[in-house]
Amino acid sequence: MSDQEPSESAKRAFGIQLKELRRDAHLSGVELAQRCGWHKTKVSKIEHGTQSPTEEDIRKWATACAVEGQTPELIAMSREIEQMWTDYKRWHRPGMKRLQFQAMDLYAKTKLVRVYESLFVPGFLQTVEYAKAQFTIHAELHGLPLDDVEKAAQNRMVRKRFLGTGAPIFSFLLEASALTNNTGGAQVMNGQLDHLLEVSRLPYVSIGIIPQGRPRSLYPGEGFYLFDESLLKQEFWSGAFQTSRPENTSYFVRVFAALRDQAVFGTAARNEIEAARGRLQGA
Repeated sequence: MSDQEPSESAKRAFGIQLKELRRDAHLSGVELAQRCGWHKTKVSKIEHGTQSPTEEDIRKWATACAVEGQTPELIAMSREIEQMWTDYKRWHRPGMKRLQFQAMDLYAKTKLVRVYESLFVPGFLQTVEYAKAQFTIHAELHGLPLDDVEKAAQNRMVRKRFLGTGAPIFSFLLEASALTNNTGGAQVMNGQLDHLLEVSRLPYVSIGIIPQGRPRSLYPGEGFYLFDESLLKQEFWSGAFQTSRPENTSYFVRVFAALRDQAVFGTAARNEIEAARGRLQGA
């Protein structure tokens, strides 16, 4: 996992877009700074994504480049970039147990949820024991109260009421390695694999496993949740990322399709789950 926040690339891309507007207006960086009443280094910092422009900065930039008509679109892009990344301190401010309820309305209005995980079993498919083990690791990593672990795990189970109803439909893709990353010990993992077998038979739920050793047309990557084709969410050790930009969501639709082509389903997927159980027992 990269140490760089995922939103940093969006900031750089936005800076490049502003730079192109300046060049199209045949202005040097110094000339633009003079027109806006700024120090000459400010233009360079904004264009390289090391300084985020304020909305007033964007208005001045658009006016100086004679593209005032693009101001609302540019401001909307800037606002979304600022909301893309939430560091873990701000993300966990409500507490682990309350975070489990934050996306309930989103799930309720989504028709199709696509989920890919390469490292662990997704929250919707977890047993309460597995969730407790995962939250314990998370709490210790981020210095969060261990007293919240039990309630957070119980609250996570509330989400599972959506499974099997068709509102929404769920499509899960897991790397086989996610089934053998031992979270909570042998007993917890054994129960978790049993639960995966049960859920795989629910209506409106698809669970695909990408077998170990299978020739890859697309390498494993960071896990993600895709809500219809309108919102992407990812969680990292250091925070959470989301975007609704069409170019990003459409890209991950293609990524999910490519990963799905490598997965097995039905009986073959259940065989992969049992194979993971065998690997864990032999470890």
